[in-house]
Amino acid sequence: MTLLSEDQSVRPQPCRISEPGKHISTSLHQDSTDCNGSNVDYVDSVEDSVFGAVEPHRRSRGRLILHGLVMFGREFCYAVEAAFVTPVLLSVGLPQSLYSLVWLISPILGFLLQPIIGSASDYCRSPWGRRRPYILALGILMLVGITLFLNGDAVISALVRDRSLKSIWAIVVVMFGVVLFDFAADFIDGPIKAYLFDVCSHEDKERGLHYHALLTGLGGACGYLVGAMDWGHSALGRLFGSEYQVIYFFSALTWGIFLTVHLFSIPEQPLGKAPSPSDSPSSPLRLLSSHSNSYGALKEPVSPVVSASDQKKMTFRLLIKAIVNMPSHYRCLCVSHLLGWTAFLCNMLFFTDFMGQIVYKGNPYADHNSTAYATYERGVEVGCWGLCINAVSSALYSYVQRFLLSYIGLKGLYFMGYLVFGLGTSLIGLFPNIIATLVLCSVFGVMSSTLYTIPFNLIAEYQREEEQQLKLHGSNKSPRGSGMDCAALTCMVQLAQIIVGVGLGALVNAAGSVIVVVLSASTMSLLGCIFIVLFIRYVE
Repeated sequence: MTLLSEDQSVRPQPCRISEPGKHISTSLHQDSTDCNGSNVDYVDSVEDSVFGAVEPHRRSRGRLILHGLVMFGREFCYAVEAAFVTPVLLSVGLPQSLYSLVWLISPILGFLLQPIIGSASDYCRSPWGRRRPYILALGILMLVGITLFLNGDAVISALVRDRSLKSIWAIVVVMFGVVLFDFAADFIDGPIKAYLFDVCSHEDKERGLHYHALLTGLGGACGYLVGAMDWGHSALGRLFGSEYQVIYFFSALTWGIFLTVHLFSIPEQPLGKAPSPSDSPSSPLRLLSSHSNSYGALKEPVSPVVSASDQKKMTFRLLIKAIVNMPSHYRCLCVSHLLGWTAFLCNMLFFTDFMGQIVYKGNPYADHNSTAYATYERGVEVGCWGLCINAVSSALYSYVQRFLLSYIGLKGLYFMGYLVFGLGTSLIGLFPNIIATLVLCSVFGVMSSTLYTIPFNLIAEYQREEEQQLKLHGSNKSPRGSGMDCAALTCMVQLAQIIVGVGLGALVNAAGSVIVVVLSASTMSLLGCIFIVLFIRYVE
């Protein structure tokens, strides 16, 4: 599929486009010579030469929604995991000493590997595109992970007869499923965002990110609602054997369908696609765009020898060098993203426990047939409804953001999201009342929508400014790859998980109360507000 059609306008190009009807090789050769002076100059700078940016044409609302449905499926599965990971791990007999190990393995792997995968996707030469092969692979890993997580105990029970071996293998399989799911679900966000950036115009990037946030909230709400229903005594529960299998059926079906729809929503242009005789569009713009080596670039097709030298192999040393040499405004954005996710995860990972112990004054360590434990369980259930309110709020706020953007700008929206969350969590911690806490759960959705959209919008703006500067100065260097930038941002989520997993448990033990959880979230969020004001670069 070509990027432009005859009746669509493009921005003025610094390169001279050949007249219609001339031979393909002649026009391409002539454009290369006109822009760089000679073919030798082009070969010497094949990786950095860009002769003029052709922005992808506008995408319809339907295409953008289909592209964003993957976020609905991802958050649906996330909500199922958040609701059932503790009961499932307890049911297979996982020792409490291993809980921190479960939560730390995935973010540590993600933090080390995320930028490498993101950079590798920038140079992927699959005929299916740069991002979709990675999204497909990670999507399959997510499905395998949630399969082992929700069905591991049942499978091991059917295969292993020895009671002691059954317990050990059930713990291993379920733990592996949780870690694999978290790893893939965290990883997949970077390629999804880079895919959106590659195939959309600047205006559609903003629209697409808003649809992503909207569908993320709706997916989370549906996931929590499915998890809150009593499937064990239903007809489906009797059919599948248990409520876990029913929930797995809905999760796998939702994820499989929406992942497939996402992968076929908007075609990707393969990197380094060679021209073929069958491609003969009548328009020279269509001709050049359909044979370009990357999105938004008019490049001469290069020989296989040159193409081979064009692809860098990312090593850890090159990765560290790339991050160190990242422009300061990108680094500041990563730091603010780290502060935001640390605040958000402080609250979200322990919120149901906070509701059970602080708001409802239950005791999770009491006997299971005691009133104190029943009260705690009731608080956890109400906490799940609070998280559902958060998801709905996130979806609604993602729509409101579009109207606020023209008044306060991206930096204003970024600051407001952190401020509202910081004030809301501080009120919850200082005045832990049931009704007030549930009402204030809506501020969680404001923060969620902010974290999922604003930083990536800022990256799109930064990259747009760089492209404009390159055009203005007549530079032949390519803009930064969006894969590395999106991966660096996503890396901050894993680093935040590591910080929360290592530090918050010790902080709760030192304070002797989980009330420190929401107060820590408030403190980190308000620190993020100050950082945004001082260090995040303003863009129009």
